[in-house]
Amino acid sequence: MPLISETPSGLYCEQGDFYIDPWLPVARAIVTHAHSDHARWGCRSYLAARAGDAILRMRLGGTPHYDFVGYGEVINHRGVRVSLHPSGHMTGGAQVRLEADGEIVVVSGDYKLQEDATCAPFEPLRCDLFVTESTFGLPIYRWQPSTEVIAEIEQWWLDNQQHKVCSVLFAYTVGKAQRLLSAISPSLGPFIVHGAILGAVQAYRNCGVTLPKVMGVQEAEGKVDWATALVVAPPSARGSVWLRRFGEVSLANASGWMQIRGIRRRQGVDRGFVMSDHVDWLGLQWAIAATEASEVWVTHGYTRQVVQHLSNRGIAAREVHTEFRGELAEEPLEKDESMVEGVQGND
Repeated sequence: MPLISETPSGLYCEQGDFYIDPWLPVARAIVTHAHSDHARWGCRSYLAARAGDAILRMRLGGTPHYDFVGYGEVINHRGVRVSLHPSGHMTGGAQVRLEADGEIVVVSGDYKLQEDATCAPFEPLRCDLFVTESTFGLPIYRWQPSTEVIAEIEQWWLDNQQHKVCSVLFAYTVGKAQRLLSAISPSLGPFIVHGAILGAVQAYRNCGVTLPKVMGVQEAEGKVDWATALVVAPPSARGSVWLRRFGEVSLANASGWMQIRGIRRRQGVDRGFVMSDHVDWLGLQWAIAATEASEVWVTHGYTRQVVQHLSNRGIAAREVHTEFRGELAEEPLEKDESMVEGVQGND
């Protein structure tokens, strides 16, 4: 029997009788990370990386049974050797490595190769079958160094301070917001965060991640000149009554989708900073090559384009269905088909 297969509930290991990132409630789930499109509520038990234990508990609550393991720790379950390895996506993010009867499968979950002080870096793993995401699986998506993006954000914030305008930066609640807070200099002014992000900041601290001082809006009101602050909020706050308290604002979004000018325009932000917690096109090609896998399954993104590109290079590849819909901060309003023309033969 194959080590993993597709089922209506998600990827399933029949020999081990467990699922990886299932989108329907199951008895045993291995979770790659705590984002809501991968860690679904309702399973009886969850296995995940110990590095992100507090974040997963925050997302799913205290009712299920949890097992947390260290990176590289091997569990032998019904003859399947299971271990979790850093994905570089967020704190506690993991790739799932399965080994049985001489076959090795690695399910990447979401991953990135860029530096991030809040999580362990991506670990390439040799395998026979590699299951990879392809959220940004087009050649147009090529990330600049994170340090350059952070410098751009800091300069935007300083410019807004000079013009007495409050800086509001939209970022995904769990992962992206904490990555930004860890990298932007706290010497430039106070950090104010939306209530949803405040809880996630505490969960990150409970996981041992060092983050600067932040204040919720209620704590800061009357104490902070909004024009000096950097307000970090989820994308759902865009256009909300919550924003009105800050007076005149400059809106920005930190997302890989900001690479596309049309998406920036449709989202109605003044600035778009291209920063993603997913791998870009060149990183995707590097990661696949590093596994030395003879077979690649492609999921969650531009699957058709990536499969065709790999097939043209002689790699056995196929698309894998997923119910994952992407993170709110990492999902375009629509995918413009004009962006994918001519991709297949372009590295």
